[in-house]
Amino acid sequence: MLLPDAVTFSRNVFLPITNVCRNQCRYCGFRRDPAHPEANLMTVSEVTKILDEGRRAGCTEALFTFGEMPEEHPQFKEWIEDIGYSSIIDYLIDLCEIAIRSGLLPHSNPGVMESRDIRRLKPLNASMGLMLETTAAIPAHEGSAGKIPSARIKTIENAGKLRVPFTTGLLIGIGESKKDRMQSLSTIADLHTRYRHIQEVIIQPFAPKPGTGMADSHEPTHQEMMETVSLAREILPDDVTIQVPPNLTGFYDLIRCGASDLGGISPYTIDWINPEAKWPQISELAGKLKGIHLRERLPIYPQYIYERWYERGSRLADLIEQYADKEGYRDET
Repeated sequence: MLLPDAVTFSRNVFLPITNVCRNQCRYCGFRRDPAHPEANLMTVSEVTKILDEGRRAGCTEALFTFGEMPEEHPQFKEWIEDIGYSSIIDYLIDLCEIAIRSGLLPHSNPGVMESRDIRRLKPLNASMGLMLETTAAIPAHEGSAGKIPSARIKTIENAGKLRVPFTTGLLIGIGESKKDRMQSLSTIADLHTRYRHIQEVIIQPFAPKPGTGMADSHEPTHQEMMETVSLAREILPDDVTIQVPPNLTGFYDLIRCGASDLGGISPYTIDWINPEAKWPQISELAGKLKGIHLRERLPIYPQYIYERWYERGSRLADLIEQYADKEGYRDET
C-alpha cells in the first residue's frame, strides 16, 4: 500500500448535548439513565461558551453528539419540554443555528432518524454522521432498538437520498466476526455507489469501560485493526476516505494500511465517548507522520464543497466558502 501524499484532520469542539439514551449498549460508558446523578442536558449558555472558546482556538467544526432519542424516557421528556422543546432534534436545530452564528460548522450525530428530521437538519449542517458499527446482530446490542442494523442502514440511505455528506464507520471488537466486518463494509460501499454521499468511514477500536457489561472484554489487537483498515481499503470505493482515531490507535501503521484521515481533533474539549484517551497535540502530529503532510480540512470534504452539496446563499454556505481554500481544504492564509 502506497502512503498518501497527505493525512487530513478537522479541528473541532465536541459537544455532548445529553448522555441520556434509549439504547443500552453493553460497551457504552457514556450513557446514563435520567435518574443517574451524572445524567445531563447541556444548556444554551454551556454550549455557547464552548463554541466561543473553540472559535478562538481556531476550530471550524462543532461536533454535536448525544444519546439517541432520549425523550423516550419520560423524565428526559420533561426536561426538554421545560426548556421549550418537544424533542432533542428541535433543540439541536437551534443549537446548530447558534453554532453557525458563532462561526463554526455543525456536524451532527443524532443517531437513527426519519427522513423528515434529516431534511430539517441538512440546511444547518456541513455534514452529518451515524456509525453503522456492524450489520451483525450481536449480544452487545440486545435491548437497543437504535442498533438494529436495518434501522441504521435506512438512516444512512435516507441521508444519501437527501444529498447529505455523511460519515459512518465500524466499531471493531464488539462481538462481530471478520465476515461481519466484510459485510458491513460491503453494505457501506453499496450505499455510496448508489448515492455518492459517504465521505469517510471510521475504523474505530472498541475500548472497554469500567462499570459496563463489556468491562472485562478485550479490545481488538493492533493486527486486527491493521487487517480491518486494509480490508476497508480493498472494499470501499476510492473516493471514500478511511479515518482512524489518533487517540485510540497506533495510527501510523494504519495509514500504511490505507487510512488517510485522523478525524476531529479538539484543542479545547475532550473525547466525551472515550474520556480516558487524550487527543494528541496537533503540533505533535506532523512529527509522528514521518514526513507525510498533515492537512487541515473542514467537516465537509472537498468534493462536496466543489459540487455544492449545501444550500447556496445560506449562512452555512457563506461560512463553508469563507473557510475553504481553492481545493476545498481549510484556508490557512
